[in-house]
Order: sequence, then C-alpha cells, then structure tokens
Amino acid sequence: MCLMNSLKAACAVAILASAVAGVATSASAQESAFKTKSAGDILIRGRLVGVVPDEDVKSGDLAGQGKVDDDYIPEVDFSYFITDNIALELIAGTSKHDVKWNTGSSELDLGTVRLLPPTLTAQYHFMTQERFSPYVGAGINYTFFYDEKPGQMTSVKYDDGFGFALQAGFDFAISGPWSLNVDVKKIFLDTDVTVNNSIKADADLDPWLFGVGVGYRF
Repeated sequence: MCLMNSLKAACAVAILASAVAGVATSASAQESAFKTKSAGDILIRGRLVGVVPDEDVKSGDLAGQGKVDDDYIPEVDFSYFITDNIALELIAGTSKHDVKWNTGSSELDLGTVRLLPPTLTAQYHFMTQERFSPYVGAGINYTFFYDEKPGQMTSVKYDDGFGFALQAGFDFAISGPWSLNVDVKKIFLDTDVTVNNSIKADADLDPWLFGVGVGYRF
C-alpha cells in the first residue's frame, strides 16, 4: 500500500513539474517585470490539490486493514511576510474520502468521511528578489472529521486531533504581483476510529498534499 501511494505521489509530482515547466518557460521568455517578495506582503493563492493518504489503518478487534482513497480539491491559502524571507501561511480546504476495510477474504464498506484540516506553517523563502523563489516550511495542523457516512456499518466515528506538517515548494513570478506556485506538504495525522460503537481502530493517515496554482501578492 505504501509503495502504491509512493508511486502515485511520484506521478503527481512529475505531472505538476511538467505543467509548471511549460508555463515558466513561456513567462521567462517574455521577461515581464515582476514584484519581488518583501516584508509586509500579503500573498493569496488558489491551488488545485491532490490529497493522497499514506495510510496505515489497523485494529486489534478486526482482522485486516483499512484503505482510504485519494481526493482532488480546490484550496485557498493566505501568507503574510514578516520579513523578506520569513512568512506565515494558513491553508483552507476540505476533502472527501471513501473508506474500505480489507479483511483478507472480503472488503467492507466503511462509507465516506470529510476532512477539514486548517494548517499553519512558518516558511523560509530563498532568493526572494529573483523570479524563481523556493521555500521550505513546518507547522501545525488540526483536522476536523465531519459528515461521516457509515456505509454498510451502523456507525463510524473519527476523533479530531492535532498533527504536524512539513512543506516545500516554489513561486515563479509571472508578471507584476502574479506568480505560479507548486507546493508539496506532508501532514502527520493520526486518528482513533470507532465502528459500530465497539470496534476500535488506529488510523495513521499521514497524507501528502500536492498542489499547483496561482498567487497574487498585495
């Protein structure tokens, strides 16, 4: 399962990189004037994000393991530059996932669940005066699980909780305040799951978030 998720993650990165390379080459050829990153800037981005769980879902009460499918969502994020190089980013987006349980001999339908995972990261931006500006970041996450549909079960409940996040990405200035963005996040997320009010499972979801989008800086 981890190998399959890793392959999907690699494919997602390759697709995003190819898309960005095409746009970046065109923009670079035009050599348009662009706004550099500076203290006091507010950056708003809209991204398309692939949410790819790298899950490990097991139970001491039920044989087998769980599987959580991927989702692809729109996302909005807001960044504030404290200095030319240091920024705080807050993301907002929600995803929906199908959940199955493979017992080895059969597959059980645990329905669907939605996740709302607001994440705050502190970032360090390199080469802020250049058109191409990479960054790295780390921060905290709190995930709300809601709108649970139990599938063939009577009930399925997920506990909300805190997690940690790491990220890396880059902005490529297009023209004026506009920029192209590619971003990868890893969220370390663990939740306790209760099925039919009695069966307990531990779910390490640990999703990858692969995003590509555009930004506007004020």
